[in-house]
Amino acid sequence: MNFSMWRKALLIIPRISKEEWDELDLISRWLIATRAAVMVMTIFSAVLAGIFAFRAGAFNFWRWILVTIGLYLAHGTNNFLNDYTDFIKGVDEDNYYRAQYGPHPLLHGLMTKKELLTYAGITGAIAAACGIPLVIIRGEWSWLLMALGVIFVLFYTYPLKYIALGEITVFIVWGPLMIAGGYYVITGLPWDWQIVLASLPYAILVTSVLFGKHIDKLKQDKELRIHTLPVVLGETPARWLMTGLLGISYLLVIYLIWTHFFTPVMLLILLAIPTLAEIWPILSNPKPDEKPAGFPDVWPNYYVAAAFHHTRRFGGLLMLAMILDTTVRLIWPDFWI
Repeated sequence: MNFSMWRKALLIIPRISKEEWDELDLISRWLIATRAAVMVMTIFSAVLAGIFAFRAGAFNFWRWILVTIGLYLAHGTNNFLNDYTDFIKGVDEDNYYRAQYGPHPLLHGLMTKKELLTYAGITGAIAAACGIPLVIIRGEWSWLLMALGVIFVLFYTYPLKYIALGEITVFIVWGPLMIAGGYYVITGLPWDWQIVLASLPYAILVTSVLFGKHIDKLKQDKELRIHTLPVVLGETPARWLMTGLLGISYLLVIYLIWTHFFTPVMLLILLAIPTLAEIWPILSNPKPDEKPAGFPDVWPNYYVAAAFHHTRRFGGLLMLAMILDTTVRLIWPDFWI
């Protein structure tokens, strides 16, 4: 077991040769092939669902565990299928963006197509094995939630991403579906539209990461007729829309404080504003042709790197603030009502 590689793969997408790959254990290979470093965003969604459930006094640990594992493995399944679909369609050839920022299981010869589909099938089966008991126990609308999840896993790469619906899909999945849907399944309580609204700041953060990625590869996607939203809008409008969305994520939290859904403790998220200011020069200017001096060694990730940096900061503060907010609600029920 290569524990150091596990840690590395959870923090970054490591570049690796075929010889190094052959020496790795199964878990290391899975973490690298699924791009586990970015899947922390799914863990955040599951944790937020759990915090909302705890706040409602209806937290069920075992349901939460199943939700978390199921969502994480569903995300991994989607990443496998994403690489497989783009590979067989010829998208990832000729030094395409995906092959530049990290190892591609098929393009770099790390796996055969059969091996990748086997990994995807087993990962997806375990995800389903987590979801099916929850659907049976919870019933009602949980069947629809799982069905939507399956549809998005199978069809995000094609056709949704190709017809400017990829960003909207991610927004729905990482907010209303994972957080509000997770809350619904964990607690057994009725569907709560306030939880849906409260899930949107984090949904925006995750969507901003995808936006950044699609702006980074806009020229290549345009040539390949992959009509992501940045391709449809153009680079400058896409950058400004992405920046505007990040601002809205702060305003939504402030609105939820004003309506007394959250307490003023949630203003802790404002500590992420310096990080937003830090990435502002990146978001407000066109992408340079070459990696800027001193820029982290993640090129050609540029806008996506900036968005991910902000998402980690804001997301971490959001989670901490929600834990404190829930604690205040439990200790002082009459505060800010």
